[in-house]
Amino acid sequence: MKFIFGFLAGLFRFVFHVVCVTLALVLLAVAGFIYFKGSQPMQVTQVPAGMTYWQFMSDRLDAAQEVEPKRCGVGRLVTFGVLGPVYSVVYTDVGLHPGGFLDRVSQNDPNIPTGVEDTPWYNVPDLWWNVFEKISWSMLARHTPACNFRPVEIAGQ
Repeated sequence: MKFIFGFLAGLFRFVFHVVCVTLALVLLAVAGFIYFKGSQPMQVTQVPAGMTYWQFMSDRLDAAQEVEPKRCGVGRLVTFGVLGPVYSVVYTDVGLHPGGFLDRVSQNDPNIPTGVEDTPWYNVPDLWWNVFEKISWSMLARHTPACNFRPVEIAGQ
């Protein structure tokens, strides 16, 4: 009996370590993908030519510090940090599965991709990134009555 419990405990530890290593590798791959895509020019049409996502975010952080009252800029960035990733996943799913549950319970938004339901699985990360860029632009660069950041500009130009 001791042998069986020892074997099961060892098997459990092995499976636990395999799951932990797999999760770490997946997180590393996702971080690498985001770093790589963020270093490429953005695909949003309103963005200045050649601006990368990292340049855009740097500009928006600077713009948030210039807005009065400062709570407005910080609030907008916190809202983006919390809702941007969630919206991008939901909107990507809505675009991939029109008529599905999330499509029925969510509002129409111009950031939801259309005509992408036949996208192969290996192109879904790129589709998600494009949606994330559009959401980033609409949440941080669009003028609103309550909180206007200055227009987007590439540093040094």
